[in-house]
Amino acid sequence: MCTPDEAMCVPRRSQKRKRIRERGNILRKRARSGPALSGPVNSEVVWKDSGEAVTIQCRCSKPDQEFLTLTKGLSEEYHVLYRDGKSEKNTIQEEFKGRLQLNRGFPNVDIFIKNLTSNDTGPYWCEYKKFDQASSKILKMKGTGSILLVVTDRPQQYSACDPLENNLVLVFVVICAAMLLGIIMCFFIRIIILK
Repeated sequence: MCTPDEAMCVPRRSQKRKRIRERGNILRKRARSGPALSGPVNSEVVWKDSGEAVTIQCRCSKPDQEFLTLTKGLSEEYHVLYRDGKSEKNTIQEEFKGRLQLNRGFPNVDIFIKNLTSNDTGPYWCEYKKFDQASSKILKMKGTGSILLVVTDRPQQYSACDPLENNLVLVFVVICAAMLLGIIMCFFIRIIILK
């Protein structure tokens, strides 16, 4: 096994991890400067490793809301969860079934997502809806608790060095030592001859 102390071994990093980190940096920059999470005041960037879990705490200041939708994506195009506050019926997207749990009562809901993968990376939005009988329209309201989730692969541990690479390094060191010894011998022979 290679350790950081060994000069001849270089730790290898996964290209996928690098791409995910770059994607996370882009999303974080958007969250700081752009419209990615410009809504609820309690928005935050959450960093998790693959396999970990996250809790999204959707909160609403108006208790008369009827529905909660958890959406994902910059344009809120992907519906993760739809919860009817009256019947407490939940519709969970297939990709999240078995990984998503709800805690607490409506409208303040804790959404627990476990076994995270890099595909779960993105902004998550809490949106509440209510049917207004006076206007016969559905009124939408952003709740607090929206997050920008960045899921990275676990850091790769140092792997064993390839024996072939070790042999090449050894050959290189022996050749350099032999050349240095030859130069030193030539120098001493020249000094002896010139005397």
